[in-house]
Amino acid sequence: MATMTTTVPVARPDEDAPPAPRPTRRRALRTDLVAAALLLPALLIFGLFAWWPMVQGLLLSFQKTNLVTPAVWVGLDNFRALLADPLLGTAVLNTLQFVGLGLLIGFPLPIIMAAVMSTVRRYGGVYRVLVYLPVVVPPVVSVLLWKWFYDPGPGLFNSLLAQVGLGPYPWLESPDTAMLSLVLESTWAGMGGSVLIYLAAITGVPQELYEAAELDGAGLWRRIGHVMLPHLRPTIGLLLLWQLITTVQVFTEPYVFTGGGPKNATVTVLLLIFRKGFQQGQYGQAAALAFLLALALAALSFVYLRATRRWSQS
Repeated sequence: MATMTTTVPVARPDEDAPPAPRPTRRRALRTDLVAAALLLPALLIFGLFAWWPMVQGLLLSFQKTNLVTPAVWVGLDNFRALLADPLLGTAVLNTLQFVGLGLLIGFPLPIIMAAVMSTVRRYGGVYRVLVYLPVVVPPVVSVLLWKWFYDPGPGLFNSLLAQVGLGPYPWLESPDTAMLSLVLESTWAGMGGSVLIYLAAITGVPQELYEAAELDGAGLWRRIGHVMLPHLRPTIGLLLLWQLITTVQVFTEPYVFTGGGPKNATVTVLLLIFRKGFQQGQYGQAAALAFLLALALAALSFVYLRATRRWSQS
């Protein structure tokens, strides 16, 4: 006796499932309006406390005022008087000297320290805390501490050098060594953050590459140069730009250490802005110099990013 078998068709999930609802144009517009409403207070606060002071500073650069009586529009007179000031060239050269010494000393040192610390297996957390500790210290406190280190009499550095028959050296009193002294303190106070950033980037390098390089007979420095540094290019590029911007705007060290001396050897652009605005009452010239500095930093950032885009992405 033959039996009849019936085949029940099995529906596929993707055939029976209802189509996913597509967001309507009204719903998308509502989402955009909600996002804009949530973002609007932050934009207003940022514009009020960031962009509006910039606009006021730009307007002030074309005015002459004592901030009490009504301002008088003077056009480009502030810029002409500023460019005729012989101290402007000195400030620019001193700032460039600080930037150059900062790049020479303060830029490679965090990379070297991070590379060495990445090889440490024990007490790594202690070393990270110690290297970041100077960043926690307030900048003025750091400068005052190092000012005692540099003291030509009972200072720490000259006392230590005297034990080996060297010194004393006029660290802050000589125009030849004053700027270098400022750079050493600035490097000590600010490199902790860069070291931790480099350490975080180093942990992202695949360990297999180090092992392959070690099997090929590469030593420590070859592994650093051929494995580690190529993977750190984006980080190096960003931190280099950050250091350029921050060193151009140096103010605390020359102001607290030397006040711009000796013989104007440590007068920087930002210190000159402070002098013209708060000591000489030339608020228009101070605003004009701040505007020129902002333009220079914007141009520097644009040129740097265009020049290093391909290098940092390769």
